[in-house]
Amino acid sequence: MSKLIDKFGREINYLRLSITEHCNYRCFYCRDDKHTPNCKREDILSYENIQRIVRLFAELGITKVRLTGGEPLIRRGIVKIARLISSVPGITDVPLSTNAQLLGKFAQKLKENGVNRVNISMDSINVEKFKEITRGGNIAEVIEGIDAAIAAGMYPIKINAVAMRGINDDEIGDLIDFAIEKNIDIRFIETMPIGSAGIEAASQYMSEQDILAKINQHLKNRLTPLISSKTDGPASNFKIDGTKSTVGIISAVSNHFCDACNRVRLTAKGDLILCLGQEDSISLKDAVRSDLSDNKIKQMIVDAINKKPEKHEFNSAIDNISNRQMAETGG
Repeated sequence: MSKLIDKFGREINYLRLSITEHCNYRCFYCRDDKHTPNCKREDILSYENIQRIVRLFAELGITKVRLTGGEPLIRRGIVKIARLISSVPGITDVPLSTNAQLLGKFAQKLKENGVNRVNISMDSINVEKFKEITRGGNIAEVIEGIDAAIAAGMYPIKINAVAMRGINDDEIGDLIDFAIEKNIDIRFIETMPIGSAGIEAASQYMSEQDILAKINQHLKNRLTPLISSKTDGPASNFKIDGTKSTVGIISAVSNHFCDACNRVRLTAKGDLILCLGQEDSISLKDAVRSDLSDNKIKQMIVDAINKKPEKHEFNSAIDNISNRQMAETGG
């Protein structure tokens, strides 16, 4: 099988596939308060478009396809999409990123149709604070979704919490305890300046060092470092001694992981994004809706990968940061 290797020698084996720009939450660091997706049905990739693109990527060595959004569970046909992707030869890992509000309804069906694991965005377990961060979310529904994923046998299940100074930094210990109680994993993410909403949230930024200090203070240094596999995400992960849970930190700003980047992103509109912190993209939607052959489209992908930048510029050059809303990129 072919491999996608960029000009810096990085093997690209992971595709983050957004299937909708819409979301039932409006988290303040992800989407401007007034932002409304301008995305019609004909603008987004069809089931057939998605399956063909994933097949072409698999033929180029992609093994992992993560379903993202927006909120992927509000896309009509989500179970069918999962089945189509997981049936592509070469695709061995189909995780889901979700806010879990609808996961109680879909967890079992998704597991039966190829979604093997799930990451759940949950920045607070305080009812009112969660509602404020998400602009209307219901934490009880999220916990119901987590329990449904556990019951369906998805593994691992990871909580993703954006750590924000003055917002939820006082809950880092509570969130860890929640994960331990559920026998699931948790990761804390540095705020990233993506789009105007992310840039405005930069004042709440916490570095990896600050987050780790909070974690160690709560766990009394009961941490054992873990070695990541080649398709894992960018987190620095630790086993929480005496539990079945792990805790991780994604430090995209203070300690970027660009030298080991193994991913590209495909938006719901079919734009292939090479780096979360850059504007460059190519339209695969136009390609698969044209009369281009599979080989020509694969060559387009290879050529694009060779333009993938060496690193992002989150912490040095604000003008290079993508102006897309985070919800438009697939996170």
